[in-house]
Amino acid sequence: MTRDFDLYDIRVTVVAIEGRPVCGLEVGDYFEVTESSRLRIPEGKHFCIYALSAVLPLIPAKQRPGDPNDWMERDSLVACPDPDERVIMRIERIVRRTLNSDDLT
Repeated sequence: MTRDFDLYDIRVTVVAIEGRPVCGLEVGDYFEVTESSRLRIPEGKHFCIYALSAVLPLIPAKQRPGDPNDWMERDSLVACPDPDERVIMRIERIVRRTLNSDDLT
């Protein structure tokens, strides 16, 4: 029996900084979640763990194909929890891939 299913790879990109940029992120900085759970940050870059913490709970839902009427299909912006910085990030799907659940935990 095949246990294949589809998931999207995700890119989270900083699209605006509306406050003081003290964490070192800049507009255009990003990270990706690929192959279900692999976090990739471009070499020489970083991503603030507090901004990351705001996005992580939404990643599993954005990885899965959803109903077009669901708000998760329409909304893609997330704000960092630091009110002084107001970093705004966009979650986008970049690649749809077929995985096998027996290869994952």
